[in-house]
Amino acid sequence: MTSTRPMLGVGMVLLSGTLFAINGTVSKVVMRAGFDAPQLTLLRAAGAAIGLLALSVLLKPGAVRLRATPREIPLLILYGVAGFFLVPMLYFVAISRLPVGIGLLFEYTAPLMVALWARFGQRHRVRPRLWAGLAISLAGLACVAEVWGELRLDPLGVAAGFGAAVLLAAYYVLSAHTLKTRDTLSLTTWAFGMSAAAGLVVRAATSNPPGWEPLTAVVHGVPVWLLCCSIVVLGTIAPYLLVAGALRHLPATSVGIVGMIEPVLAAAVAWRVLGAGEALNAAQLSGGVLVLIGVTIAETARVSGTSAPRTPALQPVPG
Repeated sequence: MTSTRPMLGVGMVLLSGTLFAINGTVSKVVMRAGFDAPQLTLLRAAGAAIGLLALSVLLKPGAVRLRATPREIPLLILYGVAGFFLVPMLYFVAISRLPVGIGLLFEYTAPLMVALWARFGQRHRVRPRLWAGLAISLAGLACVAEVWGELRLDPLGVAAGFGAAVLLAAYYVLSAHTLKTRDTLSLTTWAFGMSAAAGLVVRAATSNPPGWEPLTAVVHGVPVWLLCCSIVVLGTIAPYLLVAGALRHLPATSVGIVGMIEPVLAAAVAWRVLGAGEALNAAQLSGGVLVLIGVTIAETARVSGTSAPRTPALQPVPG
């Protein structure tokens, strides 16, 4: 459904992508201060769950929106654990071992997987350009990884990036069903709550889990606790609400395409703040462009009018 104010929607998506992009660098700085990926995922999810719970209670119709039937609970648990705990955790692992821009590019292949699922899993009709988009994206990833050279990318980082993409694709498919029966705020509140619960379970099952001492540290002249607040408020709650609002003015496909500015901005911010280790060479920059072009082509290859899942408004990624 397209509103009469599409430029407002575009602005909201651009602002959301900018916040997500900056947050990738902030998250990497926090991990360098001493947090590990599961710990940062727990902190982010718990903070977001508390903030969104407060909004759910304050905004009409109030806490009643959070009611869930016994039949919904297993799906909400799966939705939260897969999309809001495992995806960001793997993303954090990826960017801790790869430049932020490259880690995001691997994760941004998720829409390709959704398109392939629509074609082969659900047997929906697709336009022939899907295969062109897939080929272009694979060529782009080959350039990013520089397959003709020594493959200098960290294998665990690459595996984490692709793992996040697979789970993100599963989240997209689930979104196509769960968003039909629940409003965005209640669904996201539940999802972050389930993510926080999963984080607590992981922490309880871990022998000698890392402590919270890094919160008292100072990096780049900024207290780590303040950076963590930024991750929760500016890097999670605010962009989620912005994209949800943008859906009132733009189709979901347009939101997904405009949001692809995120990897570009994320790579630029990381390079500017974190230094030469985040820089991409000419081949990797060209590959990144090809990946985004390919994903855009594939995202628009599905025939309108089908029920195939599309890239949803709410992106659980980028912490």
